[in-house]
Amino acid sequence: MFTGIVEELGEVTAVENLGDASRFRLRGPIVTQGAQHGDSIAVNGVCLTVVEHEGDEFTADVMAETLNRSSLGALTAGSRVNLERPTAVGARLGGHIVQGHVDGTGEILERKPSENWEIVKISLPAELSRYVVEKGSITVDGISLTVVDAGPDHFTVSLIPTTLALTTLGVKQPGDPVNLEVDVIAKYVERLLGDRAQGDTK
Repeated sequence: MFTGIVEELGEVTAVENLGDASRFRLRGPIVTQGAQHGDSIAVNGVCLTVVEHEGDEFTADVMAETLNRSSLGALTAGSRVNLERPTAVGARLGGHIVQGHVDGTGEILERKPSENWEIVKISLPAELSRYVVEKGSITVDGISLTVVDAGPDHFTVSLIPTTLALTTLGVKQPGDPVNLEVDVIAKYVERLLGDRAQGDTK
């Protein structure tokens, strides 16, 4: 489990095409500290497994399903990525519960800078809109953010200078894809209420 608090802005150093999968080599001096084979690291919000680790770099295999459902397939050598290790038991939950299981992708639609923050408008797949509410939580490229405004096909978030400086959202421009993970609690509530409604009709 992750919290959506990005630990560092890493870099893709190599991408190897494996046919029905890809192998990524990524650099991240912080997240590789103490890393071992089989550990999990979130890359732009996608939970990946460490295959190899050497120095400040690690490799991870990404299967076709993940490439198709996320924006990782668009990454190339030199791409910057948000990196986060799983939260430790007993640690503070700084963001919200993030699984690292991407629900879909959106696209940066608009950026509105101001003196102390920036409003970013992001497209939202129709099937995810019911899970996104004003002042609710959403994960964008692995970053835990609060929804400012929620529409049927988009939402907006307000980014503070720290987020702009230390994550990929500081450089992404209109047209760029982003990974989206909605609040898992909303999905569980929907399922439970749906099961209860079906039970009431019996």
